[in-house]
Amino acid sequence: MGHQYFLKRGEYPDYQQWQGLNDSIKSCRLISQGSGNHKIRIYERDDYKGEMMDFMEDCPNVYDRFCSHEIHSCNVLDGHWIFYELPNYKGKQYLLRPGEYKKVTDWGSSTARVGSFRRVLDLH
Repeated sequence: MGHQYFLKRGEYPDYQQWQGLNDSIKSCRLISQGSGNHKIRIYERDDYKGEMMDFMEDCPNVYDRFCSHEIHSCNVLDGHWIFYELPNYKGKQYLLRPGEYKKVTDWGSSTARVGSFRRVLDLH
């Protein structure tokens, strides 16, 4: 729950270096390497309905590729992905591990607005 931040291996002497809103972290999660492949299927409606599109690469602007500002469900077929609230990987972040997300609350959001998303790479 709360704000999420993806940090690569390294030193962060100040929380502002990872664009944190405050200096408090209540929990963290290790992301496993997995197969190295990435594939996500996004849908314009809940329960995998409406227009669908597969991605294997990062998407800096969802509207430019999907013609919608909203993603209501998705299926992470391979790899880990991060959804961003705004284009160009800005705003609130949501980590999606392999699995099914039938509605936006399944990935922890209260809104279907997704401006961009990218693969989690370089875990070392």
